[in-house]
Amino acid sequence: MRQSAAVTAEPTPPEDLPFPPMEAQLVDALPEGDGWQYEPKWDGFRGIAENLDGDFHLWSRNGRPLLRYFPELAALGDLLQPRSAVDGEIVVVRDGALDFDALQMRLHPAESRVRKLSAEIPAQFVCFDVLLWDGEDLHGLPFARRRAGVEELPFDVSPSTRDVAEAARWLERLEVAGFDGVIAKRLDSPYLPGSREAVQKVKGDKTADLVVVGVTWSEKGTGIASLALGLYVDGELRPVGNAPASGKKRAEILQRVEPLLGPNPERKPRGAPSRWKPKADQLEWSSVPPELVVEVRYDKWQKGRIRHNARFLRFRPDKDPAECTVDQVRPRPKKGDPTVAGLLGRRT
Repeated sequence: MRQSAAVTAEPTPPEDLPFPPMEAQLVDALPEGDGWQYEPKWDGFRGIAENLDGDFHLWSRNGRPLLRYFPELAALGDLLQPRSAVDGEIVVVRDGALDFDALQMRLHPAESRVRKLSAEIPAQFVCFDVLLWDGEDLHGLPFARRRAGVEELPFDVSPSTRDVAEAARWLERLEVAGFDGVIAKRLDSPYLPGSREAVQKVKGDKTADLVVVGVTWSEKGTGIASLALGLYVDGELRPVGNAPASGKKRAEILQRVEPLLGPNPERKPRGAPSRWKPKADQLEWSSVPPELVVEVRYDKWQKGRIRHNARFLRFRPDKDPAECTVDQVRPRPKKGDPTVAGLLGRRT
């Protein structure tokens, strides 16, 4: 095995590297036909690994060097041929599933803390495309040909399938293993830096009934920005996320919520402690009695919260707040569910 290339940091990736990475367009359903390949959507940080100047680098989608936060991934330099570059995802796996919260913890400014976390919660790199290999430019080739090369690389490789039925099964069950949906890629497309033209993603949105426990206020403090939402966990109402109070249904939201606020609602300042406020950097907020139930659409439940903002669908006056329990959003494992280890061991 050759010696690891030296690790350096640069402000931007080299000009001869196809960059920025390809992006994906969010769509409602998996595209069908012979021209598509499907892969799990890994829930991590995008990373371009390359050694075009003789040193090994790992770049974020925004062109920032990442090895400073993931020093254990410097070992990838042993796997790259000179003048090579691959596209993939940096992930953390804990208890057999992807853990994005643990991955975010790795972005720490203190070098001593970075070293400690690299040993306690190590990251790994999953490859899904090859841009250059051993000095040969591959990014102009159709994805079908690039993918054939990916299968031969000495990395953890994301599984793939051309069977839309299998992709649909992934979409239904991958959440149990911490994945974030399914990606579809056009087989005839070259690598298109920064473009969403050749890649689509489906997140498999779900719906749930949640209790309105408060509101956040706009930055200027002139209006309601979002609904704070909660669910009952072991009999206790806990905060789980927010839904923007905007769009065509804003008037209906205000009509239902403002009477609960009263004429002079107490506004808690940014950073103030609150059982309805999981993060300290939210906007000012006010609590309301837990009387209203809303149906929302969301894409992922993780670590006791809705990962991204939910989307308000409608009020549910027919439902008692006490019926809004966490059981409706917790993924229920089934025999035969996909696992990270199982997926990485496949070649389809």
